[in-house]
Amino acid sequence: VQLQAFGGGLVQAGGSLRLSCTASGNMVGINAMSWYRQGPGRERELVAAITVDGSAIYGQSSKGRFDISRIDASNSVHLQMNNLEPEDTAVYYCNAHVFGSSYQDALHAWGQGTQVTVSS
Repeated sequence: VQLQAFGGGLVQAGGSLRLSCTASGNMVGINAMSWYRQGPGRERELVAAITVDGSAIYGQSSKGRFDISRIDASNSVHLQMNNLEPEDTAVYYCNAHVFGSSYQDALHAWGQGTQVTVSS
């Protein structure tokens, strides 16, 4: 199973970016999908997660500004980021809890990360 993330870039404070991530490979289903980030000198932290029924949770720093969504038909998860701040600068990673060859074969897959830089 592979996750491919894209959509990062350089944006000015107050601007917006939309990240996308698509899962591919041998799998029978996907459970929760999420985004994490790791800023310079910081630990990796949860940005947002969404369950298979569409319920979403957000990290404290992203509440009210970010919106996570998923499209199951394309095995994809998206993160709309608005009103970006310099503190949002980080490498953003997508994660998916997937079922490989069967529903007994569960694993967490990670994308390669996409850089988001917010200038002040």
